[in-house]
Amino acid sequence: MKVVTAIDSFKGSMTSMEAGAAAAEGIRRVDANAEISIRPLADGGEGTVEALVAGMNGKTERVKVTGPLGEPVICEYGIIESTKTAVIEMAGAAGITQVPDEKRNPLYTTTYGVGEVIKDAIEKGCRRFIVGIGGSATNDGGVGMLQALGYAFLDKDGKQVLPGARGLKDITEITDAYVIPELAECKFRVACDVTNPLCGELGCSAIYGPQKGATPEMIKDMDQWLGAYAELAKGRFPKADPEYPGTGAAGGMGFAFLTFTDAVLESGINIVLDETKLEDYIKDADLVITGEGRMDGQTAMGKAPVGVAKLAKKHGKKVIAFAGAVQRDARACNDAGIDAFFPILRGVVTLEEAMKNENAKQNMADTVEQVIRLMK
Repeated sequence: MKVVTAIDSFKGSMTSMEAGAAAAEGIRRVDANAEISIRPLADGGEGTVEALVAGMNGKTERVKVTGPLGEPVICEYGIIESTKTAVIEMAGAAGITQVPDEKRNPLYTTTYGVGEVIKDAIEKGCRRFIVGIGGSATNDGGVGMLQALGYAFLDKDGKQVLPGARGLKDITEITDAYVIPELAECKFRVACDVTNPLCGELGCSAIYGPQKGATPEMIKDMDQWLGAYAELAKGRFPKADPEYPGTGAAGGMGFAFLTFTDAVLESGINIVLDETKLEDYIKDADLVITGEGRMDGQTAMGKAPVGVAKLAKKHGKKVIAFAGAVQRDARACNDAGIDAFFPILRGVVTLEEAMKNENAKQNMADTVEQVIRLMK
């Protein structure tokens, strides 16, 4: 029997590769000769660096950069040497979890550290980038990131504007005269699963500003400043299009990437499936196993396990999913290509016990074993 496992991480419990290895253990208890390919899975958000580094013979880099509040943070990112690809999660350098509730204020939070991570990867030879832009604490239109890469956003006195969204109101000139030359050789695949434009009632300030600490007054101001910034950018960079779906992602990071770099915005799961060449493994498989920490109606809306299922159904393969918890509305996953799904909990336990790494791996192996016995 040929089996492919591609399971998303069980957040706080098992990594993607650990979940796959535990499933493989359960299969081998039933069929010692099974050919099992354990592949990494992520959706471009948290866990993407870890999954792709582990599953694609990459290495983890650690670099000290400017955090969202201007203080130093250590950001981990991945490098896949074979393709000179850097895998970066924006949240590692400008994430909302790095900002205490009482300090959340998008007027001051900056994306400068994200640019520093990209620069570090460029210096280490990377020219391809996979960047997940979820979980940001910022609304600076990506200006901080671009400043770190050498773009100058100048005020009326010819000085770089202040960090954070407050700096947007002072931009009178944008110049690429000092951009690091290697940036022209770089291509970015940006994992973006939202379609918000940069400005307006569906723009980044209105929709995501409140969770980043913005007041109604701030939202109004930031929206106007971003609009003016986009107009200025359009005069200098003709491809600037603040209406393009996704330009409002991560406080305008989508706009920054599309306007100032060679970038495409894509579904996170599609990037991961493509980069890991999962389809090549699925083609010859008898069974595909996927899953995630919690399966519910949202899973069916296009989360990682359903991305795997769609790929498997293209080749007529049976798909089974395993999850830490299953909600009633997870039935929608059956219509989305998952033939059957199973929770791995084996008894009534506390959440803490269920989340322990050793317990989760044991539960995964035991549950997969029983399901595979039925298929023999």
